[in-house]
Amino acid sequence: MASYLWIAIGSALGGMARYGCSGLVATRYGEQFPWGTLVVNVVGSFVIGFFAASAGHGGWLGDPTIDLFVTVGLCGGYTTFSSFSLQTLNLARDGEWTRVVANVALSVVLCFISVVLGMVAARALLGLGGA
Repeated sequence: MASYLWIAIGSALGGMARYGCSGLVATRYGEQFPWGTLVVNVVGSFVIGFFAASAGHGGWLGDPTIDLFVTVGLCGGYTTFSSFSLQTLNLARDGEWTRVVANVALSVVLCFISVVLGMVAARALLGLGGA
């Protein structure tokens, strides 16, 4: 039952972080392209990759509850693929097809690269083997 509480806390914190980060990026770079959502998804992918790399080795600092807090809770609340989907649909409705393709391609490619880099970083920092 404690795991559910930690996941709920992580989700709440992740949602607040998503709102703040996405808003900050949108304020800085504008909202014609969903840069805030893209940044959130790339950062979230890196973090989830980092923690997933340690999960098979007893979890972060040997505590699987911290992995749940971060991966399911924090990253689940922080990453925004539902927002990504809605924003992409809105771009399509507005006939912004170049932005639709750019948003989909950048989100998928950069998030994939980011999750791989997160795993590589964790393995390097934690001395974990494997690819």
